[in-house]
Amino acid sequence: MRSRNPVFSRRGFSRDNGYAGFNAAPQAGGPAVATQGNPYAQGAQGTPYAQPAGNPYAQNPYAQQDLQYGTPPQAPATTGRMTMDDVVIRTASTLGVLVVTAALAWALLPVDDANISRSYGIGIGAALIGMVLALVQSFKRKPTPALILLYAAFEGVFLGVVSSVVDNRIADGAAMQAVIGTMAVFAGVLIAYKAGWIRVNRRFYGFVMAAALGFVFLMMVNLLFAVFGGGDGLGFRSGALGVVFGIVGIILGACFLALDFKQVEDGLAYGAPREEAWFAAFGLTLTLVWIYLEFLRLIAILNSSD
Repeated sequence: MRSRNPVFSRRGFSRDNGYAGFNAAPQAGGPAVATQGNPYAQGAQGTPYAQPAGNPYAQNPYAQQDLQYGTPPQAPATTGRMTMDDVVIRTASTLGVLVVTAALAWALLPVDDANISRSYGIGIGAALIGMVLALVQSFKRKPTPALILLYAAFEGVFLGVVSSVVDNRIADGAAMQAVIGTMAVFAGVLIAYKAGWIRVNRRFYGFVMAAALGFVFLMMVNLLFAVFGGGDGLGFRSGALGVVFGIVGIILGACFLALDFKQVEDGLAYGAPREEAWFAAFGLTLTLVWIYLEFLRLIAILNSSD
């Protein structure tokens, strides 16, 4: 399944990977693989998640047997398949690096009147480097742990600086409020997804992608007007309109989380290799950073308008 995020593209669990069980063709004399009620199976026409037939893990004697009897592939732990523990550990490692570098940036890069320009310049530079690293990883077919951790480190520097600016100069306690808001959205979406209140299907995927592309396009136009025209551009990030777009950004982030959860669930069910847990960690980190920044921006707007 191809997910999204601000990068809108990722090779993890994508259609050209063809993981074991992802819509493999039915075996002669056996039923199709989980096609009933499964919008991601081979029989679902037009699904953007359809995978090519064939099993790249044919060397695993359990995979073909499981496909033949129409069940998700099962195999012993020695086959090197991704587990939930792998996803949790990689995600915790990536977020841990981000939090540590953010804390260091907060402590070591002061944002008082004498130092704010230098600190903010370092933060913006770190953000640009992080964006480049994220784009490079997004277009790689396999995850590179060092690249993902470097992205987290540079992104943490940016978050530490911008959080310190908002917290110390605009709204006291804004950073903690944004963290709590991000955690609440994560927990809420996870509960709703596990309870079946959110169904990630082709229609959901298309809606989220269209909304996200429109959102990013408007933000880019607003940024261009701000750079060349001065002020707040078209006003999409200030005042009442800024509040509306901040809420929309948080809702989009919640939708991205649902796509991430589906991506992880599919990888676990159909035998993605263990290294793909890094893709899951990368995607979840991107989404959580998106939600945190939207919360931080929203809090800054609300307090600046008081």
